[in-house]
Amino acid sequence: MERQYDIIVIGGGHAGCEAAMAAAALGSSVLLVSMDLRGFARMSCNPAVGGIAKGQIVREIDALGGWSGIITDRSTLQFRMLNRSKGPAMWSPRAQCDKEAFSAHWRKVLENQPNLHLYADTATEFLFEGKRICGIRTLTGATFRAKAVILTAGTFLGGKLFIGRHSFEGGRIGEQASYGLTAQLVALGIRSARMKTGTPPRIDIHSVDTDALAIQEGDEQPQKFSFLPEPSAIQQSGKQMHCYILHTNPSVHEALRKGFDQSPLFTGMIKGIGPRYCPSIEDKLRVFPENDAHQLFLEPQGASTTEYYLQGFSSSLPLDVQLDALHRIKGLENARIFKPAYAVEYDFFDPTQLDASLKLRDLEGLYLAGQVNGTTGYEEAAAQGLMAGINAHLSLQEKEPFILKRDEAYIGVLIDDLITKGVDEPYRMFTSRAEYRILLRQDNADKRLTGISHRLGLASEERYALMQRKYEAAEELEAWCGRTNLSAKVANAYLESRGSAPLTDSRKIADLATRPEVNLADLLKIVPRGTSENPEVVESVEINIKYRGYIDREIQLAQKVSRLENLIIPEGFDFDSVSGLTIECRQKLKRYQPRTLAQASRISGVSPADIAVLLVRFGR
Repeated sequence: MERQYDIIVIGGGHAGCEAAMAAAALGSSVLLVSMDLRGFARMSCNPAVGGIAKGQIVREIDALGGWSGIITDRSTLQFRMLNRSKGPAMWSPRAQCDKEAFSAHWRKVLENQPNLHLYADTATEFLFEGKRICGIRTLTGATFRAKAVILTAGTFLGGKLFIGRHSFEGGRIGEQASYGLTAQLVALGIRSARMKTGTPPRIDIHSVDTDALAIQEGDEQPQKFSFLPEPSAIQQSGKQMHCYILHTNPSVHEALRKGFDQSPLFTGMIKGIGPRYCPSIEDKLRVFPENDAHQLFLEPQGASTTEYYLQGFSSSLPLDVQLDALHRIKGLENARIFKPAYAVEYDFFDPTQLDASLKLRDLEGLYLAGQVNGTTGYEEAAAQGLMAGINAHLSLQEKEPFILKRDEAYIGVLIDDLITKGVDEPYRMFTSRAEYRILLRQDNADKRLTGISHRLGLASEERYALMQRKYEAAEELEAWCGRTNLSAKVANAYLESRGSAPLTDSRKIADLATRPEVNLADLLKIVPRGTSENPEVVESVEINIKYRGYIDREIQLAQKVSRLENLIIPEGFDFDSVSGLTIECRQKLKRYQPRTLAQASRISGVSPADIAVLLVRFGR
């Protein structure tokens, strides 16, 4: 069998699904090849979307016209807005999802997307004409031709699973690994290495004494991810599922340490680099030996299953050691498991070999997205897939790539970090990685990105019109707050109830709203405008009023840095021709091939003095 497509996407995980949908929606004919058509965007680790900085990424994907936010809302079991006690730059949405429903909703949208064909198989070989990719060959012997290929294989390339001294091939437990593609790329000069991740045991909630556990409830007024008006599953039902909080103890730690001599992490069986910010339980005991307890979370896998996920207890220890330790945790004394914890080691490729469109610089037409680039997390993978799908389509139209800057989106920070700094551990997004996080809030992702995506042709007319109406309403409300006075007689009872200083004369609502303890929604109840206020609009206006100084300062900083962002380094430029650069600088610039002076400035080993030399060469 042989057939021609514009773009082939290898892998049906979060990156592959977003890549395939974006490219097909823009008009390319797309083939999505996945081992299992029942498990699209399978949540093989925790069935939750969002979290610190990750929630911002999902809202950006949604604002751009991607699907992760919509699918999450349709599958939500519990919603929480994290970091509400901090400033709005830190607010991060997180949703616990129904694992099976999540994959089912993804399959439905994929099957109904024009220009997109699904095929169950394993890609085993890339086809090239010189240095340009022209298709793939599969395990069943099928050949598919394409002008571009996007590799989103997750943990399946050379995947190997570990439980104690036992190891076996697989990308996930019960699913085969993929071989051939890594060796082929390495033979062509592409640098590859190994990474490791892990997952905890799945527990039958019927065997848990939940009365002994602390309940973690969702928000009283749950929000959602998508900016579109469709209500989430829990907004429709009015019901959320509980999560539970647990803790390890010295007895648990003692049981775990007894198995350290059989841990593949400590015996050298696992060679891959593990995640610093989501370590296994045995790594936690080694790195923090002084801690008598570690917090764990027991979270549902679905509304129609008794299977729960024990977040914080990833491990590759032997099964008997896992069970002994679990049974020493309060509430889990009689716990039964559906699936043991295990570690998985897999191939990834050095992302500094990519350009900003996520295309390999040395192989024309081949894009990489997701864990194959050294990242961890559904959200980071989905964002890369979306951008790779867009850029593969644009390249076939001979158009400029779609590149988000660091002051435009967390997605821009993510990709720029990968291609300029590389990875020495699985990359996870944090708010601290973004220089302009007060600009890159979760609440304003639609304002930042929907107009750009609409011009690109991905964000729909409906989405663009909704965004315009929302911010027109916000501008009007903010102007009204700036001209409407509130008298001391009307305001003081409320101000005193909030512990805020009373007024002696009338003040503008906008002035009162700058007070940290004052809530704009409450002020609008005191002086109603006679209109029904959209909560998202009110929140947007309140953030603008309270944080105007910080916002303006970051805008000014971004404008200063933009000079370097706009100074383009010609493709293939000979850095040896520039006198005054250090040897290390030349080596790094030749290796990473930065697109702009701003990217060059973020490469380790390139000093401010080197940038000054380059400014003389490229400055205008």
